[in-house]
Amino acid sequence: MMNTDLVDTHAHMCAPELKNDLEGVLHRAREQGIGAIISVAEDLEEARGNLELARRHPLILPAAGLYPGNADIERAARMQEFIRSQREHLAAIGEVGLDFRLAESEETRELQREVLVGFVRLALELDLPLNVHSRSAGRHAADLLIEHGARRVQMHAFDGKAGSAQKAVEAGYFFSLPPSASRSRQKQKLIRQLPLSCLLLETDSPVLGPSPEETNEPANLAVALRTIAEIKEISMEQALEAVRENTRRLYGDLAGPRG
Repeated sequence: MMNTDLVDTHAHMCAPELKNDLEGVLHRAREQGIGAIISVAEDLEEARGNLELARRHPLILPAAGLYPGNADIERAARMQEFIRSQREHLAAIGEVGLDFRLAESEETRELQREVLVGFVRLALELDLPLNVHSRSAGRHAADLLIEHGARRVQMHAFDGKAGSAQKAVEAGYFFSLPPSASRSRQKQKLIRQLPLSCLLLETDSPVLGPSPEETNEPANLAVALRTIAEIKEISMEQALEAVRENTRRLYGDLAGPRG
């Protein structure tokens, strides 16, 4: 594949499945035209790990966030302090968000909301994009983000209905699609109903690959691009140009000659 400067906007490069073969993973990504990989964090250890990976591998762009399953006021405060201290090195705040599959009680859900609001305020203060997780809570996450004035937002691997995404689309938020879109009716319906102008690419490596059995990696990004092109009935080139422009609108010019 020609160098197309695709950007994987959400991957977990600190995951053992990827770190154990990192040179191979990055080589295969470059061969598939990947110009940048935003590596998200679920806790402070991963956030520090992302910075270290980025120092050694320019293809990786670090993000720092607190996974909603790790929601805790003190941990969130420490993460916010870390993000402030590393602002110039970070591509995004993420992943952060809501996960109501992990939070069945209203008390736990309210804690997730409180933590997310703190990250929304920080993103506005520092002018960083939010890379948002919203499993089983898509409408709730979108409503909270809009209510608190979030501006630069990526809804990652959104698992809700397209109707639940509409307000977020109107607010100018973006939705990233993983390779599992090739086998997910829900993701395909989302692609069909959302405008091309709000779609991004991600892999969520090492999960959400083209098949559930395999370890996913950034080199599979083209599978998501191909799925978008097929469903939107446009050429791969048109799909590529659209997602590149969308990525630039949210993240700036991340892709280019890197590591």
